[in-house]
Amino acid sequence: MGKVIAARLIRLIATLLAVTFLTFSMTALLPGDPVNAILGVDSVRDPEVVAKIRADLGLDDPFFIRYVNWLGNTVTGDLGQSYITDQEVSSTISQRLPVTAQLAFMAIIMALVLAIPIGVLGAYKQGKWQDSTTSAGVQVALSVPNFIVGIFLIWLFSVQLGWLPASNWNRISNDGLIENLKTAILPASALAMTQMAIFSRLVRSDMIATLQENYILAARSKGLSNPFILIRHALRPSSLSLMTIIGINFGALLGGTVIIETLFAIPGIGFRLINAINQRDIIVIQGITVFIATAYVVINTVVDLLYAVIDPRIRKA
Repeated sequence: MGKVIAARLIRLIATLLAVTFLTFSMTALLPGDPVNAILGVDSVRDPEVVAKIRADLGLDDPFFIRYVNWLGNTVTGDLGQSYITDQEVSSTISQRLPVTAQLAFMAIIMALVLAIPIGVLGAYKQGKWQDSTTSAGVQVALSVPNFIVGIFLIWLFSVQLGWLPASNWNRISNDGLIENLKTAILPASALAMTQMAIFSRLVRSDMIATLQENYILAARSKGLSNPFILIRHALRPSSLSLMTIIGINFGALLGGTVIIETLFAIPGIGFRLINAINQRDIIVIQGITVFIATAYVVINTVVDLLYAVIDPRIRKA
């Protein structure tokens, strides 16, 4: 077990170094001068102000010197300060992360609530009409982009029925849980549709293989009920791949809610990243990108370590 943890941590550090280098490289290679984005192309230039901005951003230093300095600050939690809003990037992330994390968490939970029963039913009734019906529904959910689902939900529940708001975000701390859920349910549902389709397909395929195992046949020969066999004996060993995908998709949702946050005018990380890209706010782009990438890698490392808890064979390896 100790070797497994050590190997995962070494891989985590190497991946984070690669991610930070690529993030810094891509933003540094963007065309144009960041000073133009900060001051404006047509603005009157004060040489002292330009020199100060270039010095603060390290634009006159060699590339690797800038990278090492930026990496050192990032490791200590200093992601820099936006020249556009004068706000610390770390403060921007801390204010907007709960919004995006709530959307991602709600989307994963909603997807699992639907996906596990659908996947188990499809596996148990393999080849029958129940399997064909659920597979067709999953295929439709997988084929429709989440922003199309979002537009449909807005049209149905906001425009036609008037039950839920079409945009904006109510924070729990300011407006309470009920008002928060009213603004979160539609975007979370739009995100959950694709996740539900992925999860249910994975559960179905893994469950079909698990139901062919000898210990399942032994459980049936003992007269155990089918629901007990499916939940107690088949679902747990079939959840390893599901855990991996949950970790991967949750990390991806932290940075992949850009379109949905824009569609519903939600003040999350993705919406702020889009604004930073439009404003060419390099410091914010670098900070948010490296944070999302770090969260993604760390979450997947934690999922890898949880394998040992679920499957003792990995712990003994």
